Amino acid sequence: MDLTYTPKEQAFRAEVKAWLAENLKPELAQKVKRGQHLSKADMEGWHATLNARGWLANHWPKEHGGTGWSAVEKNIFEEECCLAYAPRVLPFGLSMLGPVLIKYGNDAQRKHWLPRILDGSDWWCQGYSEPGAGSDLASLRCRAVREGDHYIVNGQKTWTTLGQYANMIFMLVRTSTTGKPQEGISFLLIDMNTPGVEVKPIHLLEGTHEVNDVFFTDVKVPAENLVGEENKGWTYAKYLLTYERTGIAGIGFSMAALNELHDIAADQNRAGRKLADDPLFAARMARAEIELENAKTTNLRIVSAAAAGGAPGPESSMLKVKGTEIRQELDLLKKKALGVYAAPLVPEAFEPGFNGPYVGPDYAAPIARQYFNNRKISIFGGSNEIQKNIITKAILGL
Repeated sequence: MDLTYTPKEQAFRAEVKAWLAENLKPELAQKVKRGQHLSKADMEGWHATLNARGWLANHWPKEHGGTGWSAVEKNIFEEECCLAYAPRVLPFGLSMLGPVLIKYGNDAQRKHWLPRILDGSDWWCQGYSEPGAGSDLASLRCRAVREGDHYIVNGQKTWTTLGQYANMIFMLVRTSTTGKPQEGISFLLIDMNTPGVEVKPIHLLEGTHEVNDVFFTDVKVPAENLVGEENKGWTYAKYLLTYERTGIAGIGFSMAALNELHDIAADQNRAGRKLADDPLFAARMARAEIELENAKTTNLRIVSAAAAGGAPGPESSMLKVKGTEIRQELDLLKKKALGVYAAPLVPEAFEPGFNGPYVGPDYAAPIARQYFNNRKISIFGGSNEIQKNIITKAILGL
């Protein structure tokens, strides 16, 4: 295992940096950096820009429209996008459903759905969590009953991110109640415009609409939209979650957050000196930086194994736990560094074109919102407590 970048990989990083500098609009990067709301057009536009360059599905095989990049190149690309404040590419179609269809879907499904993911014809959302079935997905109750050449779906999904924009949803549904709970789950693709599908917003504390409840009442779904075999959806769900959890670790986001923290500490004063010179605060920053360097090494170990033909396993759970803890610690340190300036919520500051007064420096506006919003990252994708159970069972055999 080699944890150093080769000259070819270093040249690739330089190419990515140069392309981002030329193609990422400064005003869009500023919206991301300032935590402003991105419109649907913003997200679709960046999706199209990457697709035009051929860099959108960077983890797909070439034969399916991907880049054919190595796992290391993909990791480099994601880091540089975070450091440049490029919009996050929505993972639902590209990073979650796409790999599942490539591995477990049939030829007709791959031929139909994969190009539509690439060109933006379909906006996908994820139907996993339910009231009472979040990290414990095996207890889900949304039912799908086979009737001839269709399934009839009834139930509810919750915390459906950006479901208000989606026209398609991939779902875990219960198709059997016999045997172990995991043995009766199937993986379905559902058109959100089908009669009986209802999306209701969940408004967050600061008033934003990011997540939703989705209700299904006698929704008729073609049986051809079943991915893989009936009652084998748990296998596909676990495969998808290993990729989701590695992404949630957000190493690139932490690298960008650490840069921001250093800038804030160099700008803020405490007792007549720069905060960066305060020994206690400097020690906490150093500890966070050490933890991040360790996480980067772990991430490189995982991508190095993937480059050799491996697939993420319990290591993705380890990375999810540490990565989310580091991101939350950096959020906390930024909040502490700004003190009272991080406390006020000015909702208008998150809207494009805001030119009103800020409370403190302009970079303080999104800090509290980021801090509270990122409390979720140690919960979704399987809570960190669940990840520790996976680690103890899969690695330690307990």
